[in-house]
Amino acid sequence: MSSGDSGTGPATATSGSGDIARSLELLWGLGEPPNRGPKRGLALEQIVTAAVAVADAEGLAAVSMRRLSTDLGVGTMSLYRYVPGKAELLDLMLDHVQGLVIAGPGEPPADWREAARELGRVELRMYRERPWLLKVNQARTALGPNTMRSMELALAGLRDMGLTDPETLGVIVAVHNYTAGVARMELETTEAAQQTGVSDEEFWARQGPFLDRAMRSGEFPLTAALSDDTFSADFDHFEFGLNALVTGFETLVAERKRGTAS
Repeated sequence: MSSGDSGTGPATATSGSGDIARSLELLWGLGEPPNRGPKRGLALEQIVTAAVAVADAEGLAAVSMRRLSTDLGVGTMSLYRYVPGKAELLDLMLDHVQGLVIAGPGEPPADWREAARELGRVELRMYRERPWLLKVNQARTALGPNTMRSMELALAGLRDMGLTDPETLGVIVAVHNYTAGVARMELETTEAAQQTGVSDEEFWARQGPFLDRAMRSGEFPLTAALSDDTFSADFDHFEFGLNALVTGFETLVAERKRGTAS
């Protein structure tokens, strides 16, 4: 989130960078409500929902206390009676989004393999719907109720793997890192086209004559021998990689079971 109320500046932010104790109080409903609210009255959830709506529509950089006060029809200073600043607001936004995510899938699949796949698929949908999340450094996440419920669902889906607790967490981390990487690549592809005004198709077409010359040079025989459908958009790279991850997890689970049996 930007450093100024105008919403301009770097389109990156760091979760947990404000008063973490205050963020947690607000997340868990332990904070004191404001003594006096603005004339129309506000609920903290209204402010958070409005902030997420702005980020969804215009990106994280567009979120500011001034912008929210305009959208909500209240004075800017009145918002500070509910949330101390934008750093804490970001923590609330992230937990709010987790609540929207876990409201969709419901109970995790009974089979841990499908549960692991669903972890990735749900997260990819989340990033595609809200690419601004990829602009947030979430290395230090404020653990609110929705974030904790999300963790509970993930653990519930993977508990039959028979792995140690650190290993089970490692499965979640591996799926998350893989999914975030794919989502980030998609976002960067879109942003490159927007920032340059050159579509993906145009960009690669312009390299065609040079690539053709390189392929005929004989210096790159393996690349030149690739089939025509190698770079087809019909191939689902995400699902291919996700299934490969699950296959690797299956091998680990089988090793653990063999070790137990012996």
